[in-house]
Amino acid sequence: MKNILNFLIISILSIVVLLLAILSTTGVETKKFNNLITKKIKTKNEDINLILNTIRFKLDIKEISLFLEAKNPSINFKEINLPVKNVKAYVNFLSFIKSENKFEKISLNFDQISFEKIKTIAPILKPSNFSSFLNNKLVEGKLNTQVELYFNKNNVIENFITKGSIVDAKVNFEKDLNFVETNFSFFADNTDILIKKFNSKFGPLVIEDGDARIQVSSEILIETNFLSNIKMDRKYIQELNFLKKFFNFSSLEDFTGRFSNSLLINLDKTLKIKDYDFKNSGKIFKAKFNLQNSIETFLFDQNPKFVTFKDTDIITSIKPNLNNINIKGKYSFNNNNFLDFNTNNSIKKEMLKFKINADIDENIKIDSINYLKPKKKIAEVSFEFEKFKDNLKFKYINYKEGKSSIVINDLKFQKGKFSNLKKISIKTFSEKILNNDFTILFGKTIKIKGNKFDASNLPRILTQKKNDNNFENLNKNIEIDFDNVIAPVSENLSKFRLIGKIEKGKFIKISSKGDFGNNNFLDITMKNDELKKKKYLEIYSDITKPLLTEYSFFRGLTGGKLLYSAIIDDRSSTSKLKIENFKVVNAPGMVKLLTLADLGGLADLAEGEGISFESLEIDFEQTGELIKINEILALGPSISVLVDGYKDKNTTSLRGTLIPAKTLNKMISRIPLIGDIVIPKEVGEGLFGVSFKMKGPKGQIKTTINPIRTITPRFIQKIIEKNKKN
Repeated sequence: MKNILNFLIISILSIVVLLLAILSTTGVETKKFNNLITKKIKTKNEDINLILNTIRFKLDIKEISLFLEAKNPSINFKEINLPVKNVKAYVNFLSFIKSENKFEKISLNFDQISFEKIKTIAPILKPSNFSSFLNNKLVEGKLNTQVELYFNKNNVIENFITKGSIVDAKVNFEKDLNFVETNFSFFADNTDILIKKFNSKFGPLVIEDGDARIQVSSEILIETNFLSNIKMDRKYIQELNFLKKFFNFSSLEDFTGRFSNSLLINLDKTLKIKDYDFKNSGKIFKAKFNLQNSIETFLFDQNPKFVTFKDTDIITSIKPNLNNINIKGKYSFNNNNFLDFNTNNSIKKEMLKFKINADIDENIKIDSINYLKPKKKIAEVSFEFEKFKDNLKFKYINYKEGKSSIVINDLKFQKGKFSNLKKISIKTFSEKILNNDFTILFGKTIKIKGNKFDASNLPRILTQKKNDNNFENLNKNIEIDFDNVIAPVSENLSKFRLIGKIEKGKFIKISSKGDFGNNNFLDITMKNDELKKKKYLEIYSDITKPLLTEYSFFRGLTGGKLLYSAIIDDRSSTSKLKIENFKVVNAPGMVKLLTLADLGGLADLAEGEGISFESLEIDFEQTGELIKINEILALGPSISVLVDGYKDKNTTSLRGTLIPAKTLNKMISRIPLIGDIVIPKEVGEGLFGVSFKMKGPKGQIKTTINPIRTITPRFIQKIIEKNKKN
């Protein structure tokens, strides 16, 4: 009996093992479930036509579940034949025993499918925005996938899972954002899509080893991390319209780098971007930007044409209303020496904050204080500014080169015009000699005070034509106190004091005095008549040369005392200049004129010891760029000159009379006989002098000479008036 029982148990176990072996391998062929499975598939989409020839009943050992498998079935969706390897339908074991045949899931394993066929499958997938993504964004490529449909207790599909890989895809994600050669593996259900091993190309951008998570509901949330290599030149610039929302690439020449990136994008149900957060860090191997149309500065002798970066680390964070970029590395203007720099900047809506520290080796020239840093000598520059709409504020500007330093605090501009500042400290050296040491304080009164100020270039700066008044918002009293001023032509002015008032960026009141030494002084006064809307300027100097260095007309003038007066209104000025007791030495124009006039002795004198003059008086008017010279009268023991004319933007035109003093004195002695002076009767008296004309553009002025035997009554009248004054 015991043996019979053991035999039965062994037999039953053997049958069970054999049955399990058969079910887990070849299975049991049946046609009982053909119509049932077809109906279940059709409940999801009526456009699907499933034809099952042979079905085998099998056992999945891993899942301990029974399933029905049909190999190489015929599946048509909207008359498109889909390449399905097999269909597996998993049934509930208890329902199978009870003949209720409840399905747990149906699995479809596809052969490789082109994206054209994928778009026909998309409508059966949920949610609808995911199927919309498949239809509208996938342009070309191939899909390897397996789809699993899950059923509830009522045999109704309640979820799905699809997994597989994309091969050689092209994705049109945005209008100007196309990814090609895209490959990745994926896993998706009705709420999430997971992507691994993402590799793709976007123009000059190569993406490696990316992963992503896409949450699909009423909106789509994409989170991704990837490595990127960028190698870009001018031909790719037009393909970057999408990125121009964040950066301006118009000046980019070429760019090479490698970065680690993370991106979060939130899309609405129409797949438009609602929000994004992009972060990256990496290294710029090389980047070159064209600066010809984007940078101008008064500091450089020549504005740089382009800037190149290399071996530069970058950390970026970009959001819709806040962008942060931190960069540290090496840069060079015009591919010269590479120098260190680092910069931090952020853009929040309309607020730009920028901070930079950099070494610089370009020529730096600041004419207003006669400072020059030669090329290749390293200086350190740092500044921080904020820009909000039309307002620009430099929190600080620090410049240091050797012992020289310039520090500016709280410098403000409004609509491109100077608004205010707190303090400027300047200390500079020229050829190792201190040439500037002073501070500027802005309060109710501007106070400029210091030990030294280099004004060597000041006359040239004051004569420069300026179309814009960048200080038109400046309205303050001003006090200047310098112990020493370096004046042009190596003159020194000490104990310079000035009290004045500035309105709309221009002086309306000045009272100042300085000491040249040896009882020689400089006095400047300006008064304002508000009723007449005129300003009255007067300058007196015991030394003339420092004030006239920038006027070619006075080239060669030495010695003398100067008195200048002017009446100035908004449109024009009327001026008089008087210089007494001076010499003209090596004056090119004068020497040429004397030579052409055949006054050889005077020409030799002008090139040697110089020609002395007792006085020079100039009466002129200026309106815009037109200077009308009413009269220039120069009287001297050797020669006298009377000139009038004009000068505008393009042309200089002068005419006048030049008389040797010997002839002039002889004529003066005959004042009662005016007729004989005008028309000499003595034989052998010779020529009285010459008349001349000078006309032409700058550098091309032509001079013509005509001998004269008479002196005009006007010239004689001027001489008589002069003698009466004396």
